[in-house]
Amino acid sequence: MRSDGRQPDELRPVEIIPHFAPFAEGSALIRQGRTQVLVTATVEEVVPPFLKGKGQGWLTAEYGMLPRSSPTRIPRETRGVKGRTQEIQRLIGRALRQTVDLTLLGERTLTIDADVLQADGGTRTAAITAGYVAVALALARLRDGGVLQAEPLRCQVAAVSVGLIDGEPRLDLHYEEDARAEVDFNVVMTAAGEYVEVQGTAEQAPFSRSAMDALLALAAAGIDELLALQRAALATGPRD
Repeated sequence: MRSDGRQPDELRPVEIIPHFAPFAEGSALIRQGRTQVLVTATVEEVVPPFLKGKGQGWLTAEYGMLPRSSPTRIPRETRGVKGRTQEIQRLIGRALRQTVDLTLLGERTLTIDADVLQADGGTRTAAITAGYVAVALALARLRDGGVLQAEPLRCQVAAVSVGLIDGEPRLDLHYEEDARAEVDFNVVMTAAGEYVEVQGTAEQAPFSRSAMDALLALAAAGIDELLALQRAALATGPRD
């Protein structure tokens, strides 16, 4: 039994609330245990210079943690984003670009903003899971408004963390577990069971192929649950 009462293969309680930010073209708030991340998708009629005139769109992501999203205050990154922030937002962007056929988007940019309201581990994977919902809602608005003639949404993705704690594979690590994991992975997968990205690190000692296989199987099972929660969220109408 883990410190929060879960079984090794059990996700934290997860809630995905769509349409959370009404001014955004798409948005979702995810609560995963004590971690909370608000993700918005903004559509702009512009593309980066390297795509001008090519008739296709772009998707990019930004990530940030509110100063009191953690037990001690995190200073705002007012002089440019730090290396960790850059790495996380690039991961979010890479993962969510897989969901969209950018050639069908037209010369438009989808900007995904992931803001961590409360951090207790797994913020980057939670941002990807909620980010898919925000992207799907934004594209549905464009399609329903007649802006898009074809459906650019091509696959569903979700993400979760896994790790070895005292030699035991565990799903969806909270902060205390993540801080002492011998091995930790962030796994992004599609609904077809294909990998988008796997980030895995031995924090204390090298790990075996069998340990990696066990972690990936655990991640796949957890992602299946998250995919179902995404679908349920997208079936929910706008908030009053």
